[in-house]
Amino acid sequence: MRILLSLFLIFQFSNVFSQESFVYQGGQEGHATYRIPAIIDLPDGELLAFAEGRVNGSNDYGDINLVLKRSADKGKTWSALQTIVDYDNLQAGNPAPVVDLFDPAHPNGVVYLFYNTGNNHEYDIRMNKGVREIWMIRSLDSGHSWEQPVNITSQVHKPNNPEFNATYTNPADWRHYANTPGHAFQFQNGDYKGRIYIAANHSQGPPQEEFKDYQAHGFYSDDHGKTFKVSESVKFPGSNESIAAELPDGRMIMSTRNQRGDIRRRILAYSEDGGATWSEQYFEESLPDPVCQGSILSFKDEAGNTILVHSNNDDANERNNLSLKISKDQGKTWPKTTVINHKDVPKGKTWTAYSDLVLLDSKTIGVLYERDDYKEIVFKWMEWEK
Repeated sequence: MRILLSLFLIFQFSNVFSQESFVYQGGQEGHATYRIPAIIDLPDGELLAFAEGRVNGSNDYGDINLVLKRSADKGKTWSALQTIVDYDNLQAGNPAPVVDLFDPAHPNGVVYLFYNTGNNHEYDIRMNKGVREIWMIRSLDSGHSWEQPVNITSQVHKPNNPEFNATYTNPADWRHYANTPGHAFQFQNGDYKGRIYIAANHSQGPPQEEFKDYQAHGFYSDDHGKTFKVSESVKFPGSNESIAAELPDGRMIMSTRNQRGDIRRRILAYSEDGGATWSEQYFEESLPDPVCQGSILSFKDEAGNTILVHSNNDDANERNNLSLKISKDQGKTWPKTTVINHKDVPKGKTWTAYSDLVLLDSKTIGVLYERDDYKEIVFKWMEWEK
């Protein structure tokens, strides 16, 4: 019976995603491992796929570069690797890209990439034995070339470590800090049209048991990256890696990982004011999660209705069973599920982890995700609704 079930799963799920391409392969192009995928589409339909290129292994800290590949054919083929940020033996990570389409000085659009640097391991930074900084870099030619990075730490972080930087004396005492992971986004409509929004998280004060020192938040710009403001924090201690999407009428939804792991579901937070404050926050029963990253994307269907697509590992116990879920009521229910990579398929490249989403056209979703024990990052595409 198990053999028959496995064969059924192979048939069922191989037909869901009949199209895929390899984007990053560990051990190739100068890096032992590639992790933390993020993807955006440009106005001309070209795709930009970002990742961390980890030179020596899979550790979260060390010699880590930010890399980019591009596709001009909707993800079927990809360019050679382009290194965007390289701090020698130190890390640059958590790429969060977004395209600004509303800057009158640049009518062809500006690509922004927000990222983090750090000078120690995560736990040591939680002990205030190091600092995570936040940087912004932009491209005026669709990612072919990049300007010098700008340090925005003092605007969006609240560190209290004057030994590292004399200006870092914020009594809030934020310590570890990370963007998203995944794409940032820009509001396309309503009172906050043009606002660039980056989901993030921080730890505050000394480490606490069950990661209670972590909380998710966001930061945003209403003047095309000149200045930034920080949102209020999500109320749940342990809220961690987050990603956000636009809803109608200036509203927003953010999906967040629960680092504590006591409740193995995604946290959803809603905002009525463009992501500055949160009006509703809860654990979503329809989005089980094994303490891992997820992605969320909003778009309009052909009838003008807002569609939300969410990707994460649909398994409370392990990083596997990567799935898409669809909501047509702004995240209140998630009745439609499509498995991207099923854990029970024999030799099926299991052990899925982080993912990011991009809209290819009104009917087609692309998924950039980690697979096979972090050995590869692949891109798959599907029609979100038949």
